[in-house]
Amino acid sequence: MTAPATWLAGARPRTLPAAIVPVAVGTGAAAADGSPIWWRAPLALIVALALQVGVNYANDYSDGVRGTDTERVGPLRLVGSGAARPRTVLLAAVACFLAAALAGLALAAVTTWWLVAVGAVAIAAAWLYTGGAVRYGYRGLGELAVFLFFGVVAVVGTSYVLLEKVTWTAVVASVPVGLLACGLLVVNNLRDLNTDRKAGKRTLAVLIGDHHTRELYTALMLLPFPLAAALALRSPFALLAFLATTLAVTPARRILNNTVGLELVDVLRQTGKAQLAYGLLLAIGLSIG
Repeated sequence: MTAPATWLAGARPRTLPAAIVPVAVGTGAAAADGSPIWWRAPLALIVALALQVGVNYANDYSDGVRGTDTERVGPLRLVGSGAARPRTVLLAAVACFLAAALAGLALAAVTTWWLVAVGAVAIAAAWLYTGGAVRYGYRGLGELAVFLFFGVVAVVGTSYVLLEKVTWTAVVASVPVGLLACGLLVVNNLRDLNTDRKAGKRTLAVLIGDHHTRELYTALMLLPFPLAAALALRSPFALLAFLATTLAVTPARRILNNTVGLELVDVLRQTGKAQLAYGLLLAIGLSIG
C-alpha cells in the first residue's frame, strides 16, 4: 500500500494556494459589497481544494500511463515513479472530483442550478488538461485555463454564492488572483521545459522558450500589485496586499537570474508563499472596506 505521506506528496501541496486564495479573495470581495452568507464559504473552499487535488492526481495518472513522467526534476509523481498503481491514482482523482461535485451541488441547491453546469465544465477542464484526446495542457493552453478557473470562475463564483449576485469588485479582484495562479504553472513548466520537450508535451514554456517564459513569470508576479492599487479605489485597505511585495519580487529575481533545475522547486515554494500572502492580505483589505 502507498503510504499516506506519499499520497500527500502526490497531491502537490505547494499548488494548494491556487485553491485557497480565490476563495479567500472572493469572500473578501463579498464582504466589501454586502452581507455574505458565511457558512457557504467552507463549501466553496472544499470545491476549490478538491478540484485542485483532483487535477493533480488526474495529471499524474494521465502523464504516468503515457510514460511522459519517467524523467523528472520536480516533486514525486505517483504513477511515473511506480509509487502507486495507475488505477488507484485514477480512483483518487475521481474521488476528489466527486467531493467537489457534492459540495458544489449543495451550493447550487441554495443559490442557482446554473452552478451545476459551471461545475461540470470545471471538472471536465480538470480532466482534459492532460487526459482524453484533447490534452489542452499539451497545446500551450494550460495557463489560460488556470486563469479562468482558478482566477475568474473561483473568485467570482465564491463571491456569488455568498451574495447571490455578481459584483465588479469580485470581477476585478479575480484578475490578480488568476495571474498568480498562472505563475505557479509557469514556474512548474519552466522547471520541466526540457523533459516536456523530449516527451512531446507542448506546454506554453516549450512553445515560447526559456527566456520568454522567465519574462512571463516575472510579469505574472508583479502585475497583481498595480491591480491591488486599482482595487483600493473601492476598498482602500486593499493596499495591504503590497505587504507581499518582497515575497513576490524574490522568486521573480531568481527567475530572471536564470535559476534552473532543482532550485526551481524552491522557487515554486516561494511562488506559493507569495500567492498565499497576497491573496490573504487582499482578502482582509477588501473585507475591512
